[in-house]
Amino acid sequence: MTNYLQLLLLYAPAIIFGLLFLWDLHKEPRQFRNAIWFLLLLLTLGGALLLQFGMRWLILPLVILLIASPLLVICFLLANTVIVIRHEGISLTTLLPGLLALAVVAYMFLSPLLAGFGAPSWMQKLAGLINLEATWFFFSFLALLLYSSFYRLLPRKRRYDYIIIHGAGLRGEEPTPLLRGRLDKAVDLWKRQGRLGRFVVSGGQGPDEVISEARAMAQYLRNSCGVPGEAIIMEDRSTTTLENLRYSKQILDDRYEMGTGPEHYRVALVTSDYHVFRASEYASKVGLNADGIGSHTKGYYWPTAFIREFVAITRMHWWPYLVLAIGWAVWIGISVLH
Repeated sequence: MTNYLQLLLLYAPAIIFGLLFLWDLHKEPRQFRNAIWFLLLLLTLGGALLLQFGMRWLILPLVILLIASPLLVICFLLANTVIVIRHEGISLTTLLPGLLALAVVAYMFLSPLLAGFGAPSWMQKLAGLINLEATWFFFSFLALLLYSSFYRLLPRKRRYDYIIIHGAGLRGEEPTPLLRGRLDKAVDLWKRQGRLGRFVVSGGQGPDEVISEARAMAQYLRNSCGVPGEAIIMEDRSTTTLENLRYSKQILDDRYEMGTGPEHYRVALVTSDYHVFRASEYASKVGLNADGIGSHTKGYYWPTAFIREFVAITRMHWWPYLVLAIGWAVWIGISVLH
């Protein structure tokens, strides 16, 4: 009985996080907190397995890996920055891996340097807040990286009434290679389901574009993929992902109200693989019953693109940073009073 109780206590954290993850996954897989539960489940389950099966010999290699991982990450990010700049040119976007590498360096050395140089107490305490916020930043970054990969692997064995394709820039009147990848992925899906369903090409006209992205996508589908015009619906007002989905849903709802669309329609959102989770979360926000499906992104560009996605998602879920700041302020207030 004692052994069973010990096992239960050992696996209790993993069981709790596992139940929370499965409940939220069943309820709505397109939400950010699933990523947090997923990482906590992996960490607690891994720790329990190590302890139960006496694999304490793995602890030292894991500690070494943990210590070495920041250096490996920094080297990888800096190397990726050079590669991306060579392919895409220098811009704030292509500098993102390098900026993240600098953030990792600051996270590791800020507090020790301030303490070593005898910085004022208030400055060291402020560095403590920065490290606390950074800890959540890197934890949630890893959580989203793992869960977004898991989300893309979830089974998609259903027929879709509509296939929304998100815009991704033009070269003249032609889709960029990134956008062509999305279009080709959508056409493959359409063919796999017997050429049933309709495309919704979504994207307005930017200030440097000669036509709307929606029109360019429609032309590509007709001329290069053999898609009949009646299978294409254009949404040509949007300028952001959220607008893509909001305006597309409005068009599809209007089709139902006019009696030309199904009452309960199912949608596939076709976008680049790094963008799938954010697009799916936005779809949940606007009430669109949709699954995210990703097209391939070139390997060298994937880290840059994912960092940009994470920043956008972090802006949506800013409240943990506020909670940490309030907790830090309360702790500093209590320590001052004592």
